[in-house]
Amino acid sequence: MEKLTKKAVVVHSGGMDSSICLCLAIEQFGAENVLAISFNYGQRHSNELEQAKIMCKKLNVDRLVLDINCLSKITKNSLTDLNLKVDVTAEGTPNTLVSGRNGLMARIAAIHANELGANCIFMGVIEVEEANSGYRDCSRKYMDIVQAALRMDFDNNNFEIKTPIVYMTKNQTMELGYQMGVLQYLLDNTITCYNGVIGIGCQKCPACTLRNEGIREFLKTHEDFVFSFKDQL
Repeated sequence: MEKLTKKAVVVHSGGMDSSICLCLAIEQFGAENVLAISFNYGQRHSNELEQAKIMCKKLNVDRLVLDINCLSKITKNSLTDLNLKVDVTAEGTPNTLVSGRNGLMARIAAIHANELGANCIFMGVIEVEEANSGYRDCSRKYMDIVQAALRMDFDNNNFEIKTPIVYMTKNQTMELGYQMGVLQYLLDNTITCYNGVIGIGCQKCPACTLRNEGIREFLKTHEDFVFSFKDQL
């Protein structure tokens, strides 16, 4: 049996940012050379995994789902504990931070990428999440540290964690999706909301607030752009 090979692996949640990265990977390497990896970590918005499945089928991308739901047993946050309400702490940061999540996902995805002969993984991290939500594992500095460890693990100084939107604003990610011709599809089919609401989202959680502000900013220069929940903004 011929061994499966890929050129890139994308950590794909089914949300807006990771889906942009998936489209970028396809554009660079071709759908047949890309693998999407989704993680079931006991998240309350697990229906994003179903959206990721639908999207990968439409884009003709192979997909793998891995379970790391042990996270709910070793760290406490409102994304993995349904008894906690999504809220903002006294320090002003959301209680949705899952400590070490992105680093863990990056390492697992990279291990499989290395096995498949791929020299890179894509992560949809964006530093605006660190600035607005206290997500320390969403910075390029953080990913550089993980990348350095992976290069040592694989004895491969060329292995790369690609973070193509890390320095962008949400408005700029909308513009990127627009220029690629995928923005309407992504807005209508991704789930960014921490409560798992598709489209406009719950309009209350920090993820909805940040994304919808970006959409409104984008619409200031693209008034004629149409998508399913535009009139609800």
